[in-house]
Amino acid sequence: MRFLIPFIVLGFLGACGQTAKPIPPYYQSGELVVVTRNSPTAYYEDASGEPAGFEYDLVEMFAKELGVRARFIVTPQFNEILPTLTQQQAHLAAAGLTVTPQRKEVVQFGPSYQTIQQEVAYNTHALKPRSAKDLVGKRIEVVAGSSYVDRLEELKAKLPNLKWREAEVLESEELLEKVARDEADYAVADSNIIDIAKTYLPNIGSAFRLSGSQDLAWAFPKEADPLLIQKAEAFFKRIKKDGTLKVLLDRYYGHTQRLEAADVSGILDGRNKTLPRFRKLFQESQEITDVDWRLLAALAYQESHWDPLATSPTGVRGIMMLTEDTADRMGVSDRLDPRQSIRAGAKYFASLKDMLPDRILEPDRTWLALSAYNMGYGHLEDARILAQRMKMNPDSWADLKKVLPLLAQSGYYTQLKHGYGRGGQAVIFVESVRTYYTILARFEKPHQPEFTLAQEERPVKRPRLKLPRA
Repeated sequence: MRFLIPFIVLGFLGACGQTAKPIPPYYQSGELVVVTRNSPTAYYEDASGEPAGFEYDLVEMFAKELGVRARFIVTPQFNEILPTLTQQQAHLAAAGLTVTPQRKEVVQFGPSYQTIQQEVAYNTHALKPRSAKDLVGKRIEVVAGSSYVDRLEELKAKLPNLKWREAEVLESEELLEKVARDEADYAVADSNIIDIAKTYLPNIGSAFRLSGSQDLAWAFPKEADPLLIQKAEAFFKRIKKDGTLKVLLDRYYGHTQRLEAADVSGILDGRNKTLPRFRKLFQESQEITDVDWRLLAALAYQESHWDPLATSPTGVRGIMMLTEDTADRMGVSDRLDPRQSIRAGAKYFASLKDMLPDRILEPDRTWLALSAYNMGYGHLEDARILAQRMKMNPDSWADLKKVLPLLAQSGYYTQLKHGYGRGGQAVIFVESVRTYYTILARFEKPHQPEFTLAQEERPVKRPRLKLPRA
């Protein structure tokens, strides 16, 4: 996953100057102009080169509801976001902004959609600071113009020797990387940003909270059209009520707490030492199944840590940890042959995705198929039936991962067709694969084959049969 997108970053205010003409209302121009930042929590380019991000998805949904298209302005520095807004060069700012008294003086905020805390990030290879007093005399970095500066100014009244550097950067991610490289002692960032950073910076940890809970919200100019703000309020009220917001939060943050630092270090180390042996095999399997090779590699790492000779006490074997029955169904003669194992595992996973109802969209389709890969399609169907009984959405991973652990409780599984299931283990399995995929997608390029394998090698959509677990 690439978080920096230099070709869309605009020096907007510099180009417009102080006398820039305010943009027309969205209903006149047919476009909603939104200022944001290039960030893993706001707006970035995904593994396929397409725009993505929590804020991006929210804005696209809102613009669709308004019946207009969205146009994004990505400022080169964080402290240009609010000036762009106050000069009425954007209709709103969707950039993960915390609601603070200082900002309320220059802009107005819409409804809160997420709650975070400011935290002190440190390098886990060094001594962990316990309180603000431990920050005195240290190399502290914060994003210029951020609310972190305001909080440090408050602390300085009690700790006169407290000093920090305000970096002219767009995103705290850059400062967290400096802490990881020991080029700074500490950085202050929002808890959600640190959570994401820990998935690819294994030596980054959160030392302590620097603030209480703070709300994130969209910002609007003081002169904003009251009707636009009313529509935003109605939009957030709806997506909170119907569960859309919950699903979106899970999509971007639901997997960030699952892995330990050792797990992250392990896959990063394996990416350099072990993955090169199998990269081409994963890419070949993508050509056959249309499943991103990096997802297949993440799945294999979760199963075997890319060990082609892996064997479990229950008899599953190989880099994709196939059962003997699954291997037979997939035409595998040697489960310890990495080429056969990877190809069979990819085809099996693709078949599970095909078996799901067409109405289930991505990324939920992938997460549900992964859970079936771990515990069997029958148990997944049981969990979906149970979700319906509990008035939850059987097509949503955010809901289903709450239901799956119930398959291990006799009060539930005795009333289901396939009985006891390791649903809790399946949840951990899927969330781990999600994180491993996020790591690989950040550092490994997508595979774009120069040719297409013969159509007969691609899996066809199979009838909905019960398949054995892998």
